[in-house]
Amino acid sequence: MIEPAHPTISLRRQCELLGVHRSNIYYQPVPESPLNLTLMRLIDEQYLKTPFYGYLKMTAYLREIKHYKVNHKRVYRLMRRMGLRSVAPRPKTSGSNPEHKIYPYLLRDVEITRPNQVWSTDITYIPMQRGFMYLVAVIDWYSRFVLSWEISNTLDVDFCLTALERAFEHGTPEIFNTDQGAQFTANAFTGRLTEADVRISMDGRGRYVDNIFVERLWRTVKYENIYLSDYDTGLDLFAGLVAYFDFYNHERLHQSLKYKTPAQVYGKNNAILVE
Repeated sequence: MIEPAHPTISLRRQCELLGVHRSNIYYQPVPESPLNLTLMRLIDEQYLKTPFYGYLKMTAYLREIKHYKVNHKRVYRLMRRMGLRSVAPRPKTSGSNPEHKIYPYLLRDVEITRPNQVWSTDITYIPMQRGFMYLVAVIDWYSRFVLSWEISNTLDVDFCLTALERAFEHGTPEIFNTDQGAQFTANAFTGRLTEADVRISMDGRGRYVDNIFVERLWRTVKYENIYLSDYDTGLDLFAGLVAYFDFYNHERLHQSLKYKTPAQVYGKNNAILVE
């Protein structure tokens, strides 16, 4: 029922009228072999445990521990496809665009004391039975509340901008922190933050701990939902994440929050359902 080339009604409006989430219409099976998908799943699981592994150590892990006969060229390509790179100091292999401005990290030694003081975002790879997708989320540092999220089958800036706009429905942060990836250094993304009078902070190169709250979120989402569910289609993934993030925000008790939920700490007036 979707008409991408409709002369007057945009794709966004068509999805609203049909009650369909926009990310679902972009999903296409990813043309990777079953072996590569298995390797990517193993790489993803190991990367959560050892984010300091570059492609050489990851190759050794797959060969010596998992007994797959792979070479470093294949692992390097797969990790790039997944958007993964070692957090250890390395040559300039980051995905940032040299033409885009890189902002300083503003949060070193800053005490986080209230909601909407600092928001942060990141992208992670999501393995599926017959392919994979990417997930972006925006999180409030103080409460760990997930303000918005989107899925996509490409690493473009559009789904990141959509997540940002939906996060703004909750309010406006004082500081917004990202890594130096091309999506977040893009003029469209930084320009939207500047327009909202938000101070922009970016992780130092190779600084895994600069965005630690989002990294912890990815570990939680994958261990508690993604790996257990083993989603088959994009529709299944979307429905599963709607249910999980509702649980995460409104029911899951966090020890670091004194056994309260993120919604309770963020504030019930702001904590609308994220879907």
